[in-house]
Amino acid sequence: MLDLEIQAEVRLSTKELRDDIPFYTKTLKMRMDMIYPADDPTVAVFSGHGLRLRIEKNAPEGPGCIRILTDNPGVFAGGVRQLTAPNGTKVEIDELNPPLVLPKVQHSFVVRRLADQAPWVIGRAGMHYRDLVPDRLGGAMIASHIRIPDGGPVPDMVHYHKVGFQLIFCVNGWVDVLYEDQGGLRRLNAGDCFIQPPEIRHRVCAASDDLQVIEIGVPADHVTEIDHEMALPTSHDRPDREWDGQRFVHNLAEGAAWRDFRLSGFICRDTTIAENTKDVAGVQVVRRGAGEPQWAHHDADIHFTFVMKGSMVLQGEGRDPFALVAGDAFVIPPGMKTRYAELSADIEFLEVTLPGAFETKETDQ
Repeated sequence: MLDLEIQAEVRLSTKELRDDIPFYTKTLKMRMDMIYPADDPTVAVFSGHGLRLRIEKNAPEGPGCIRILTDNPGVFAGGVRQLTAPNGTKVEIDELNPPLVLPKVQHSFVVRRLADQAPWVIGRAGMHYRDLVPDRLGGAMIASHIRIPDGGPVPDMVHYHKVGFQLIFCVNGWVDVLYEDQGGLRRLNAGDCFIQPPEIRHRVCAASDDLQVIEIGVPADHVTEIDHEMALPTSHDRPDREWDGQRFVHNLAEGAAWRDFRLSGFICRDTTIAENTKDVAGVQVVRRGAGEPQWAHHDADIHFTFVMKGSMVLQGEGRDPFALVAGDAFVIPPGMKTRYAELSADIEFLEVTLPGAFETKETDQ
């Protein structure tokens, strides 16, 4: 194969090149690499900030838009955030690493049933996504039912997510994932879960047929970035490392201890996520226990539930009851009275709350 030297450039049009030269070199601090012809220039090439531009007189393209990202927008270009070059090109100056913004939760009562046939959308790495909270509580969170119908290697790359909280809970099958500083392959089986702390590098490697997971992300719109430099597994293990105050969790269903749940009539197993995220979030797996379920209300900011097995009826204050089965999900806003009724013996559901510590009160209807 030939060893080729390759460059790429973006072409933009101009009416008068001499007016553009000081803007691109002085205001945008780019380097002029080429200009011709000498007697009456019609083309100039500029480079800088990872970009190569060809400004050409009367080129057929439109003026376009350039986004320049910097860790100090207040200094670059005199602090002006929006500029227009003499050739008409729009220039936006923005944060290189903008702070994570957690939108205020817009509380709502949400029921999403598998029988409603919400569409499965093909997303990243060919995985199928079903949206479990369509209104996303005003952008505060996203809950996705994700499946990989055909098992085998997954065409994934090392990547990370700019999130405040992220849970991966396996409902069916298994998936192998590599994580930064966490040793070799980690296999997630049905009933197991991962907490992916903010910006931990990872790569999905392989999955079984009919893999299904529940993924919770806060906020709903968060950035996934590819890390082209890091190779996994890393050469060292740091199991106690924290990312933004959170530790990686690989919680196993096998051998877990069950105890009384905060609601009468149920037992639960704690996934240790509240402890390892310093109460950013809590995750419980819940089953039927002794006693009768009661009406109750809570003060959690986000309270999400996914039915994994069995059936139940969700009763809500001022609402018609909802008959739910495996694959259904719901969100209960703070202060709303609800009761879980007509429970099958095999009922099992996943409860995710933010924060991890909150108050629940049982009450009359």
